[in-house]
Amino acid sequence: MARSAGDDWDIVTSVGYTALAVCAARALDAALDPPLANDEFAAGFVAAAGEPNLAAAVTNTDLSSAAAFNAQWVGVRTRFFDDFFTDAGAPQAVILAAGLDCRAYRLAWPAGSTVFEVDQPRVIEFKHRVLEQRGAVPTTGRVAIAVDLREDWAAALSAAGFDPGQPTAWALEGLLPYLPGAAQDALFEKLHELSAIGSHIAAELGPDPGELKEWADSFPTIDQLSTQPPIAELWYDDPRVDTKDWLGQRGWSVTGVDLVAKAANDYGRPLEGLPPAFDRLMRAKFFTATRTH
Repeated sequence: MARSAGDDWDIVTSVGYTALAVCAARALDAALDPPLANDEFAAGFVAAAGEPNLAAAVTNTDLSSAAAFNAQWVGVRTRFFDDFFTDAGAPQAVILAAGLDCRAYRLAWPAGSTVFEVDQPRVIEFKHRVLEQRGAVPTTGRVAIAVDLREDWAAALSAAGFDPGQPTAWALEGLLPYLPGAAQDALFEKLHELSAIGSHIAAELGPDPGELKEWADSFPTIDQLSTQPPIAELWYDDPRVDTKDWLGQRGWSVTGVDLVAKAANDYGRPLEGLPPAFDRLMRAKFFTATRTH
């Protein structure tokens, strides 16, 4: 289903399907050496969703599937964001477009901290139902906020108990390519407004303006192995501000992160044979930032 203004989705359609596909990749990460995602909940979400291709890949531990290809790099990305939260040590964390990840359940958090998970209402409802059926208990305070990030998510976050006076760890994982340029710019303006000194960001950027066709052309072999919608129908590459420069001009210390190098040198899982777009994604599209003033 191609994107449109005000579009909505459940866990097996459009952008929701991509969250499920990433979840399947985290489930298959457990079969790789070394496993990096350590997500004991992922397989249960895939089974509950009932999408046949992903369910079969996970059930059969099919390491020749598209989900298994994704597991190679998704595991690396997952570990990067996991380590970001652990190292940040902030009293509150906000995961924008939280999807089906369960960091509030599987990571060790500082005592008294709160994790705010923001995502589409139907994604939040599915996640809550599966976790409730499992009897899962979070390792810290968890607040789920059902709101579209193209709407006034900041008001919903504040109404849920978020404290802008406290340092925050913000994660934008697998989100920004799915936002139009104006929505991305507005998101960072609001994020900056809500961030106290000492706050942290970890983010994954999307293609630069005009790059979307090049990126889509790098994915054909992956698309042929999967029922996932083509990225050209889901992502945006319309004009937007240079986020890293914008943050740097407003008191944030910004550091780019090369996840290909990190995978080989820090995680013990070299990423080999990546299509050009994936290689560029992992080398140049991730960054962290800390608000210093």
